[in-house]
Amino acid sequence: MGVKFDINPNIYNEAFKPLVRDDTKMQIIFGGSSSGKSYFAIGQRMIIDLLKGGRNYLGLRNVGRTLRGSIYNEAVAGISSLKADKYFSVNKTDMTITCVNGYQAVLAGLDDVNKLKSIRPAKPGTVFTDILIEEATEIKEDDFKQLERRQRGKVDVRKRIILLFNPIYKTHWIYRRFFSGKWADDDERYQDDNLLIHKTTYKDNQSHLDEDDVKLLEDETNKYWHDVFTLGNWGILGDLVFTNWKVVDLSEIITFDYDKTVERRNNFGTYYNGLDFGYTNDPTAGVRSAIQGTKLFLTHELLYERGLTNDMIAKALKPQINREVIRCDSSEPKSVVELQQHGINAVPALKGPGSVNYGIQYLQQFEILIDKRCQNFINEIELYQWEKDKDGNVLNKAVDKNNHAIDALRYAHDYLIQSRPKYHTKRSLGVF
Repeated sequence: MGVKFDINPNIYNEAFKPLVRDDTKMQIIFGGSSSGKSYFAIGQRMIIDLLKGGRNYLGLRNVGRTLRGSIYNEAVAGISSLKADKYFSVNKTDMTITCVNGYQAVLAGLDDVNKLKSIRPAKPGTVFTDILIEEATEIKEDDFKQLERRQRGKVDVRKRIILLFNPIYKTHWIYRRFFSGKWADDDERYQDDNLLIHKTTYKDNQSHLDEDDVKLLEDETNKYWHDVFTLGNWGILGDLVFTNWKVVDLSEIITFDYDKTVERRNNFGTYYNGLDFGYTNDPTAGVRSAIQGTKLFLTHELLYERGLTNDMIAKALKPQINREVIRCDSSEPKSVVELQQHGINAVPALKGPGSVNYGIQYLQQFEILIDKRCQNFINEIELYQWEKDKDGNVLNKAVDKNNHAIDALRYAHDYLIQSRPKYHTKRSLGVF
């Protein structure tokens, strides 16, 4: 069943050696940046498990297109580092990594639910014994519950779910579900019969980092970023921009097509759609919202993804908004025009001096009710905070991070935000 392959135990960082053969059902491998957790879990343990045989992996990210730059590259680098290339067939198109013994790692995105439902390992009579989720804080709790249910079938090894992530904020569902009541910031490990939590930081991986890498982490002056990415502790933010929000289940108000997250019944009448452009480093973020009295409903994430060209953006938007107006970041007028050419009723949002603060003040007047499926928006609003000066005094300026979907929401409502008549042009109101 397995491939005869000698493994030198010294290849592992000391911090990860206790995990090499651990078969605890639920495994959380988390901590600070540059700790080597992904390389261990993907590039070492996963590849060696495939060589040994008996385990198939389903490797997941929230968005499929991000797999190539994360799990896929980590796995290929691991195969090369182990000098095991002759034992593996790597299909870059299908995102499958197959060992000569037939065991596989199949990589997929949670954004393609239909494909995920039909995925099976190629080796007859086997199942996915391991579900590995990279950047697990990106995914929704409902998706996680569905994944738990799909680990079915008899196998000779214990099935595992493995979560890899940086601990971005303490109110995340992962903390509530797995850490609350069990964990303190100075802990490094927790284990019971069904749950393993293992924390590492850059200090566990210094032999693989240069001086500049270490200096960058150690010299971080922002307390939140230092806590999370340097120390690997769950983030707690003060001076948040928005506190007027909560997560709700809008399925009682809105009928969803759960496979495509497309609304099939119009309940609010008027919707406000917004789009913030990104590409390599930042995601393109689109949101859909509605207003009833003093309540603002964040009903959908239309998209939240890096690497999207304008034709791809248009293809994603069309089935969700049809010919409704979507107000876009006006700093990319060419992109707005190209979306129009693809049949999207795109108009540029109105920006200018003070527009960010005007937008924040506008949104603060509502109770913002966020559908629980909008995990990326939830992640952002949890982290969006005011800047501070060198003495720690809060400034009247929001930190320009964690705000792509939030910016999209501002754009969506821009003609309501701008109170001066000169801003209310036919074009700004979507009238042509």
